[in-house]
Amino acid sequence: MSDSQSSRYTEAGVDIDKGNELVSRIKKIVAPTFGRGVLTDIGGFSGLFAIGSDQYDDPVLVSSTDGVGTKLNIAKLCNKHDTIGIDLVAMCVNDIAVGGAKPLFFLDYLSVGKLDIDVASDIIKGIAEGCKICKCSLIGGETAEMPGLYSEGDYDMAGFVVGIAERSKIIDGSDIKVGDQIIGLASSGLHSNGYSLVRKICFEELGLSVDTYIDEFGCTLGEELIKPTRIYSESLLNLNKNFKVSGLVHITGGGFIDNIPRILPQGSRAIIHYDSWEIPPIFEFLQNKGNVSAKEMCRTFNMGIGMVVIVDEALLEDVMQQLTALDETPYHIGEITARPDIPDAPQIEIDCA
Repeated sequence: MSDSQSSRYTEAGVDIDKGNELVSRIKKIVAPTFGRGVLTDIGGFSGLFAIGSDQYDDPVLVSSTDGVGTKLNIAKLCNKHDTIGIDLVAMCVNDIAVGGAKPLFFLDYLSVGKLDIDVASDIIKGIAEGCKICKCSLIGGETAEMPGLYSEGDYDMAGFVVGIAERSKIIDGSDIKVGDQIIGLASSGLHSNGYSLVRKICFEELGLSVDTYIDEFGCTLGEELIKPTRIYSESLLNLNKNFKVSGLVHITGGGFIDNIPRILPQGSRAIIHYDSWEIPPIFEFLQNKGNVSAKEMCRTFNMGIGMVVIVDEALLEDVMQQLTALDETPYHIGEITARPDIPDAPQIEIDCA
């Protein structure tokens, strides 16, 4: 390609040199995430990862893809882009963790209107940090500069994770039975769901800004809203080594009401005691200021519980102790009962007002 052609492409809004500079810069960021199976460096046409099945009799690959939704708008308003990548990793990795899978490698996709190398580097720093937390290798990705589709300063991203599990040890909820107990693991806040409603309440209806200090939070609104999603995979993998876990649920979009029934066997019901854990101030703030019903809150937000663990009643206390030792904050939030034999009986009951 001639210099004149190259400059016309830049004139159209795509700078190839910037893209190459970004790849060069992020190699140092990504390298510390590489595990034993990584066979290629960043910058090639594909990423190679050797599974190595010596630890598994019947290995199964487990995958997930996700984004962080409109939480991206909060990162832009705060001009803080170095933690949103943690959210991206968390949303993907927590989804495969509920099946008992260990994350192997991660890929990201970043689309921008005009490439800002500093912003992109910060985003990837967050992704790399998330991968370090869950001991997952960041082996590749794609950055697409798309002027005309995205405005300058705008961006979106998606993540893709591949993990591995022993077929006989996959957790799918089929072992859940009446009498099992439900443990909730504390979230770090809103995580990455419900932000369209959050923005409507806080910015449109209340007229607040990300710099508004909120006494209940002990920080600014932006600092509260940008808190990264907690990654539970290492704690759950350690728990699974020592205990038989009947079921796991990642509390994301749909909250308790839509997510917990996804793993419950027919004929069973989850009873959740709404007063059994400490609900962070952000949720009470949104409910009160936004005039949101308790039921809608439980279907939109995690309400302070980011992960649910279901175990046999005899294991309850030991599992709670192990989770505490793993730096989690566990709460005994409910139990599994028989589902009433009546038409359209719900599979979950929450005793909220």
